[in-house]
Amino acid sequence: MLIFNPFGAAISTIFVTRKKKRNTYSQIKQMKKTLFLLLILASFISAEAQVGNLFSKKKKTDSTATVAKKQPQPQPQVKPAIVKETKTKKDWSKIDLSKRPADHVMIQFGSDTWTGRPDTINTIGFSRHFNFYGMMDKPFKTDKRYSLAYGAGFSTSNMYFGSTSYVNLQAPVTSGSTLPFVNYGTNHFQKHKLTTVYFDIPIEIRYYSNPENPQKSWKFAVGTKLGVLWKAYTKSKNYETNTNQSIYGTSYIQKEQNRGFINSFDSKVTARVGYSNFSLHGEFQLTSVVKPAYGPVMHTVSIGLTISGL
Repeated sequence: MLIFNPFGAAISTIFVTRKKKRNTYSQIKQMKKTLFLLLILASFISAEAQVGNLFSKKKKTDSTATVAKKQPQPQPQVKPAIVKETKTKKDWSKIDLSKRPADHVMIQFGSDTWTGRPDTINTIGFSRHFNFYGMMDKPFKTDKRYSLAYGAGFSTSNMYFGSTSYVNLQAPVTSGSTLPFVNYGTNHFQKHKLTTVYFDIPIEIRYYSNPENPQKSWKFAVGTKLGVLWKAYTKSKNYETNTNQSIYGTSYIQKEQNRGFINSFDSKVTARVGYSNFSLHGEFQLTSVVKPAYGPVMHTVSIGLTISGL
């Protein structure tokens, strides 16, 4: 027999209801946990995807950079054949020299000395020469760097002697006689020199490095001089005693002129080198200063400065 207990039923109903509520709450809590875990998992997956995309971009960039850096290797270049330019030689026969003067003055000054001079002939000081010429210059037709020059003028040579030496030009010129070079023992001249003057014809072969502009050109010349004796004289000054006391006064001058002992003809070889209007010259006398029959065989050697168009 069933006995209905309303109080127990109520309690049972409450208990069941509470149990259901508990289960529902527990389920909700469980669902929250599950949802939270799903959110965390989704966030993690999303973050991982983003990181993966970042690395994949980086790799792509790196690979692109690597590809960019990997340039194709240069192919071996074939060197073009070198064509040598042939320089055309200047035709020196066709240059224009119309602006270059054909004539000019040549002035020379320098030092003289005698070779083969005996010890009894006492030359001193700065023995010197002075030459003056008018020249004509004729270029070669085949090569105008070269030219033939010739002219005329005078050359002078002044040889100085010590106070004990004296050249006696006034001595008689006879067969077998010689030009006296006197050594004074007592009275003497303080200054004494022998001067020779020749009328010369100089001839030269010349070379210009720049014939179109002689003012900016190196110049060379070799040649000869042929001369005829014009004058020969001595000049002495201030006649003194052996104690150097002036006899006739310091302004006293004595000149003696005589061509009898001096060589009538003169022949020299010459050479010059210079730039623009200035050059150095050298000369060697082939003939003797004194005629061979009248004194020692001596030759004049000259060096000096030339001012001219060459």
